[in-house]
Amino acid sequence: MNMMRTAGVTKNALLQKYGMRNVPRYTSYPTAPHFHEGIDATTYQQWLGALSPDESLSIYLHVPFCKALCWYCGCAMQVARKYGPVSEYARVLEQEIETVSGYIRHPGTVRHLHWGGGSPNRLNPHDFSSLMALLRRRFPFAEDAEIAIEIDPRSLDDSLVEAYVLAGVNRASLGLQDFTPSVQEAIHREQSFELVADRVGALRAAGIDALNFDLMYGLPYQSISDAVRSLELALTLAPDRVAVFGYAHVPWMRKHQNLIPTDALPTPEIRRDQAKAMADTLVAAGYVQIGLDHFARPDDSMVKAIEAGTLKRNFQGYTTDGASTLIGFGASSIGSLPNGYVQNIADTRLYEESVRESGLAVARGITVSADDRLRRQIIESLMCEGKADLVALCANAGIATSALLDEQADLNEMQADGLLSWDGEMLEITPAGQPYIRVVAASFDAYLQAGKARHSGAI
Repeated sequence: MNMMRTAGVTKNALLQKYGMRNVPRYTSYPTAPHFHEGIDATTYQQWLGALSPDESLSIYLHVPFCKALCWYCGCAMQVARKYGPVSEYARVLEQEIETVSGYIRHPGTVRHLHWGGGSPNRLNPHDFSSLMALLRRRFPFAEDAEIAIEIDPRSLDDSLVEAYVLAGVNRASLGLQDFTPSVQEAIHREQSFELVADRVGALRAAGIDALNFDLMYGLPYQSISDAVRSLELALTLAPDRVAVFGYAHVPWMRKHQNLIPTDALPTPEIRRDQAKAMADTLVAAGYVQIGLDHFARPDDSMVKAIEAGTLKRNFQGYTTDGASTLIGFGASSIGSLPNGYVQNIADTRLYEESVRESGLAVARGITVSADDRLRRQIIESLMCEGKADLVALCANAGIATSALLDEQADLNEMQADGLLSWDGEMLEITPAGQPYIRVVAASFDAYLQAGKARHSGAI
């Protein structure tokens, strides 16, 4: 690949050229749209049985229930105003945990566990505690394991906080999105700053003081000042980590997003400026930017992972979790194993029927090839570190660098536009290219061009 450096183009020209491209968020590679039904429960059993006890484990549990529907939501979820369906789901989760753990001959030590949703705090204290107790019986946990949970502050009561502490939860991620009343009304998620502050105080008083906040830009009727003002309010609560996500308007995937009028959404230029203004605010407040959209205090373990070159990316975004195996439980959950990926049935009712019948609910997956592993390493390096030593990575994989780069015509153009630099070994994203990390990473995606998957825009 012969890259020639030329003068960069204007910010608006870059936005028009690259910001409108629909590219994955690369929480896995290959990405989920390319999973197929050829990976089934039998394959999963074999992969589980082949796991080494020397490898640490990570666990993810998906709770697909919320008390109310947020119109911006892109998650696999359903509204459960009554608790009956949630209780039934908890019993099925128990059965899946029993079955999966039974196939693992000698499980490795669990160092990370993450509850996601939906709203995991839709589980009542009894069911949450029972599930955590079962997990600890079936898997060995490290004494310092990170036990994290995503929380909707609007439905977090003191009995849940107590249950979390007793179960060993030591990190909580709160969805804040935006505090502007008109924006909250437009996305059907109304929660006051005072409510959030009260729930943060309750968590900290109970001893859960590692807190992540999630905020969003690109929401309907949201101005740049709205986004910054909401962030500044959130920072008064001193979170350890902040994630700033761009709203992905994908009504072809999530029909309820049609409730948000398209003409109320910020323009691409405003989205770009919102993201930059929020990043600048966080950096000025002393936070370190991590990859595309995460920020952390300088003494946070995530920053230390960057410095050590051990930061990873998985289905929860950026993580310090270095486990080679992630076991997913629950409807739509995805597991990552040395052999490849598996995903459960997304429909909650069908998931429950499958687990009751056989103990498993695998819908699809994909085996990871040597070429996939190389491309995954490159994409992860770009997403986490903003650079990738292509020569070293190709050498480790036994694949010629030229064979990989000869197909990357886009990279020449990106360098000419000032998005990246290339010195013959290290491919590095420039400050101008930082907002377009996903676009650069997509150049190494062998599935993207041939696939039919639809993704959100890069900005």
